[in-house]
Amino acid sequence: MLEIIKSIIFGIVEGITEWLPISSTGHMILLDEFIKMDVSDKFREMYLVVIQLGAIMAVVLLFWWRIWPFCKEENFKKHYVKHKAAGFLDNFKFIKQDIFIMWFKIVAACVPAIIVEVAFGDNLEKWFYNYKTVAIMLILIGIVFIIVEEKNKKNIPSVNKIGQITYTTAFWIGMFQLVAAVFPGTSRSGATIIGGLILGLSRTVAAEFTFYLAIPVMFGASLIKIIKFGLGFSALEAGILLTGMITAFIVSLFVIKFLMGYIKKHDFKVFGWYRIILGVLVLGYFALAG
Repeated sequence: MLEIIKSIIFGIVEGITEWLPISSTGHMILLDEFIKMDVSDKFREMYLVVIQLGAIMAVVLLFWWRIWPFCKEENFKKHYVKHKAAGFLDNFKFIKQDIFIMWFKIVAACVPAIIVEVAFGDNLEKWFYNYKTVAIMLILIGIVFIIVEEKNKKNIPSVNKIGQITYTTAFWIGMFQLVAAVFPGTSRSGATIIGGLILGLSRTVAAEFTFYLAIPVMFGASLIKIIKFGLGFSALEAGILLTGMITAFIVSLFVIKFLMGYIKKHDFKVFGWYRIILGVLVLGYFALAG
């Protein structure tokens, strides 16, 4: 029961930090320093990644009609095209062309992270998954957030709809995401939102595209971790994992709605200051503890 309670705590932290630009991986690594679950190192490594699937499913649920490209009936819009498909898609007679194209742009944005993960994935964890890297990146990206928002005060966004994102812009957002893939504490959502703002996206579009971009990234990362771990879960391990994922899913539903409402009236500077303060506190704590 104690391990299940710990998993609930991890799920709450994951559900909050996955979508706010404050680094979910960084917070999970730091939380693991203070709350140790009585599990194997191999399971812990897998758990800290796969728990994110719960958070991702919240995006799938909340944005389903904006990300699912198939429909049963034409609604007379020009971007709906008829198609022929085999299997279960045979029931869906039309494709929402703009959503279909959006997914190709998401794939383009994922390419840099996929290449680096395949080439250096395990080594990156050995080199950078520690409190020092997390604290430093919390501070650095926090400073960048404040600088970018200050510069953007008088700028008018050139991209106010997801459909206006070009393949080139999507690829460069993926390059910003690459920084988060390498350095924990950067924040995947933080890096892509910063990239989006620099490239002329509105805050709402930058956040929404970040949510969509997380779907293939997190599903892919989780699949790799599960394959490496294997399916030989004990009953306790399965319970711990499912508890964390379900908790992250429920918390994420509220956090995503909060963030989308918040950024309509506010900028991201408060998250930048939070990151800086947390990073300083982490460095100070471990310096004193050492």
